[in-house]
Amino acid sequence: MSSSIDKLLKILKLEAELGYENRAVVGGLDKFLPVWESEARTANLNSELIEIVSEKIHTYRDLDTEGRADLLKELRGVLRNAQPALPVQPPTISPRPALERPQPPAYPKAPPKPAQEPEENTPEPADEPPSAGAQVPAQSRRSKPAPTHFAETSQTPGLNAPLTVLNGIGPKNAQILKALELNTLEDLLYYFPRRYDDYSQLKPINHLLYNEEVTVLGMIQSIAVRPVRGGQTSLTEAVLSDGTSFLRLTWFNQPWLTQRLREGIQIVVSGKIDMYLGRLVMNSPDWELVEQEHLHTNRIVPVYGLAARITQRWLRKIMYQTVAFWAARIPEYLPATVRDAAGLVDLATAITQAHFPDSQEALKAARARLAFDEIFFLQLGVLRQKRAWQANSAQVFETDPEWLALHLAALPYALTNAQQRVLSEIQQDLVRGRPMNRLLQGDVGSGKTVVAAMAVATVTRHGAQAALLAPTSILAEQHFRGLSNLLGEAQGEDLSAALQPGEIRLLIGDTPEAEKREIREALANGTIKFIIGTHALLEDPVTFQRLQLVVVDEQHRFGVGQRATMRAKGENPHLLVMTATPIPRSLALTVYGDLDLSVMDEMPVGRMPVDTHVIHPVERERAYHLIENQVSAGHQVFIIYPLIEKGENNDEGKAAVDEHARLQAKVFPKLKLGLLHGRMRADDKDVVMKRFRDREYDILVSTSVVEVGVDIPNATVMLIEGADHFGLAQLHQFRGRVGRGSAQSFCLLIPGTENAVENNRLAVMEETNDGFVLAERDLQQRGPGEFLGTRQSGYSELRMANLMDIFTIEKARQQAQALFERDPELSDPENLALARSFRRFWGIGRGDVS
Repeated sequence: MSSSIDKLLKILKLEAELGYENRAVVGGLDKFLPVWESEARTANLNSELIEIVSEKIHTYRDLDTEGRADLLKELRGVLRNAQPALPVQPPTISPRPALERPQPPAYPKAPPKPAQEPEENTPEPADEPPSAGAQVPAQSRRSKPAPTHFAETSQTPGLNAPLTVLNGIGPKNAQILKALELNTLEDLLYYFPRRYDDYSQLKPINHLLYNEEVTVLGMIQSIAVRPVRGGQTSLTEAVLSDGTSFLRLTWFNQPWLTQRLREGIQIVVSGKIDMYLGRLVMNSPDWELVEQEHLHTNRIVPVYGLAARITQRWLRKIMYQTVAFWAARIPEYLPATVRDAAGLVDLATAITQAHFPDSQEALKAARARLAFDEIFFLQLGVLRQKRAWQANSAQVFETDPEWLALHLAALPYALTNAQQRVLSEIQQDLVRGRPMNRLLQGDVGSGKTVVAAMAVATVTRHGAQAALLAPTSILAEQHFRGLSNLLGEAQGEDLSAALQPGEIRLLIGDTPEAEKREIREALANGTIKFIIGTHALLEDPVTFQRLQLVVVDEQHRFGVGQRATMRAKGENPHLLVMTATPIPRSLALTVYGDLDLSVMDEMPVGRMPVDTHVIHPVERERAYHLIENQVSAGHQVFIIYPLIEKGENNDEGKAAVDEHARLQAKVFPKLKLGLLHGRMRADDKDVVMKRFRDREYDILVSTSVVEVGVDIPNATVMLIEGADHFGLAQLHQFRGRVGRGSAQSFCLLIPGTENAVENNRLAVMEETNDGFVLAERDLQQRGPGEFLGTRQSGYSELRMANLMDIFTIEKARQQAQALFERDPELSDPENLALARSFRRFWGIGRGDVS
């Protein structure tokens, strides 16, 4: 063992014997450092070891007794092994890409903690917890750790190592950090700040202004603690001077600050300027000693999401020591060709600057790289899914032009140009010899069902079978009636392609068991050509003789597994999924990039737009008057509420159950009102909807359960109470429940409060009936959750990417397509690291091909 190490170990042992009072060396341990560093370098000790030892001893003076004991214990272990201060050695693993949100189940189990000195009295997070020092030497604020890459050694723990390998984190603190889903070093690296406070510009005290957030450097003139609130709490007050003026600083319940902030000490403080009795004051500011690394002040400061018993200051210090040491050790997985073409910084720099940026420009570049990675991996995933799907073979179904012309001529109306275009796209899919995988999106009433009917007829005329999966019984019955008219005997017996009686059937939960058995037998032997149903179609007893087309209506209501189950009932069947929710272009390029997209952006001739108005709550009587007039004219009305019952979710808005009783008793006593909400049993809901459809009710009072698919052509008024509680896409779906007949229809939006009337979001509903315009606005305001449904978990939790950022999306898509064309298997040597990260991001079974 080196004599310099032996000498330092003896000093540390003496310091422990003296009770950690910093008396082993006259003036403190840090006074011994210059001499020791010179001896250590002369002895050719590892320079990183020298820097780590120096940094730790520099922090020793500021710790309490327990913190000092922990630090010396750690330091003695480091010196005995003559290795960097990382005493545990779990195996390394490949890191996951930057976009993946830490989810403990997705990781390999953390290795068991190797034997080491038992840790006792682990400090709990406090406003200023003891720090055992960082793992790397202190850096100046403008000289961040260089993003140098080097191979991991057997002495360095892997990124999946538990957090207990870090100084200052024992089992208790590690358990607390689990509340933030932080379990490993890798989790910390990808736990990015939720926002940043820019304190990088120092300002003299005499230039400070009320309510501004600033950083000030000065000297403590005085500091004292006094009891307040009858002695129940204490207030620490200090006076700071920078030579231009004085600033009063206050902290509640932090009396220990008088031991740290003594008179004559220079500090940097950051916070908001307030006024008290005409004097400037800064309450509970962040502070640091001038000679320390400025993590909390005098810089762009990261602000992290917190949990109970975790303070911003403590977590920020832990994050710094982790990022400073580990960011440079994350292998770069993005090929240099992609980085150069997209103009991106390297991963190490991106992670470092995303946590502790040197400037706004560096932060912008870091976030751009990490956002690109997220979209890039999504693009690679959907390209892989599309390629895998297209690699399958499927039966070819030719469309006879004369047969199609006969069918179209028999329809009660002419197809729009959009319907003809989409029908042509589907016909081309059916003759390619590989499975169709098409998403048909069209606004409410744009005629998607007719196009689907033509696809069904094309397949069944060749003797194959087709199935339509609907999310609710009422919607399935609606499709059964409409498609029976389009494809059944109503077409005329002279059309050989028309489905005959018994060849189109309905299977829902309420179907009698005897009829279910009959339907299952007819599907198995091929007698039934077209089945329409709900989740009942997914059950194991349902088998097909030759299922070649699956149509999924309102696709976002079905999960990945349910669509896969339906496809598995055929042999590579063609797939057509439909949605009435217009999908913004940015989402269509990312989340649905594996699907061929058809857009129905044209309404049938003669359909009148719904007259939409935002009205004040005090004008509710006018709405009631319109309702009475419409009912008198023989029409029906929807009234929607955001809540089922009063007080739900601590919301004071109007509720369907209470309002139904009030409306029936006091407002519309002569009319018949039905009630529908989400807590009703499925069969009870269907009974209510059938009665409304059959005109047994004049008014249906409901919650959002009527959002999708219900077709009541006689309904002409949609009154939405608490309209500001709903998203634009949802409001548009509500509006689509009316205006399905020939009469003029109305949609009335009543916000929950008078103040919400001037809601810009609601005003858009008055301006346009275009669902795509509304969808783009909704994505901007509410995020992608409204559009994703159950297609893919995680899209709404992207850390850096903005799914409205078309520029980044198109750049990432271009690079992903170019890379995929060159190396679809990601097997080239330069892409091997990317392939590993790609597999880890998507995982087994993650994603969807429908």
